[in-house]
Amino acid sequence: MKKLLVVLIASAAAMSAAQAQTTAPRAYVGAGIASADHDFKVSGTSNADTEGYKASGKLFGGYEFNQTWGVEAGYTDFRKSDVNYTIGGVNARGETDGHALYLAAKATMPVNEQFSVYGKLGAARTKSELETVNAVQNMSRSKTEAYGALGAEYKLNQNVSLIGEYERYGKSKDFGAKADVWTIGAKYAF
Repeated sequence: MKKLLVVLIASAAAMSAAQAQTTAPRAYVGAGIASADHDFKVSGTSNADTEGYKASGKLFGGYEFNQTWGVEAGYTDFRKSDVNYTIGGVNARGETDGHALYLAAKATMPVNEQFSVYGKLGAARTKSELETVNAVQNMSRSKTEAYGALGAEYKLNQNVSLIGEYERYGKSKDFGAKADVWTIGAKYAF
C-alpha cells in the first residue's frame, strides 16, 4: 500500500511539473511482446526443468503531461509454462501461469527529435499459480511490489513509436515467470 502511495505522489508531482511546461499533453496506447525466463524453486524439490524464456503479450496505456513527465499503466500475461521436477525421489510435473498489472510514473529524456530514453517507477501486482498433477502441491501467490523499467523509444512519425525496454516486476518468484522481463513493442499517441 505504501508503494502505491509513492506512485500517486510521484504522479501528482509530475502533473504539477507539467503545468509549467508548454508541450501539449497526449495520451497513448500500445502493445508489446514480453519475454521472461520461467523458474521453479519450490522447497523439497530437485532436478527442476522449465521451458525457459517464453514470449507473451503486454498491453499498456499512458498519458504524457509534457515531453518529460508522464504516467503509464499496463498488463503483462506471462503465459503458461510446463515444469518437470523431482520430489521425494518421485518424478512429477506441473504447469505455471501468471500475470502482472502495473502503474508507474514515467520520466523521458529526448536524445534527438526521433529517439528518447525513459525510466519508469511504480508498483506492480503480480500473480503466479502452480498446478500439479497431484493437486496437493498446487499454489497461488499474489503480491504488490515495486516496479521499475528502463527503455528506449524510436518515433516512426508524430504518432507511432517503437519501444524496447527492460522491466523489473518486484522480487524473484519461487515459480513461474522471473521478475526480469524484456519487452519490445509499438505505441500510438493521439
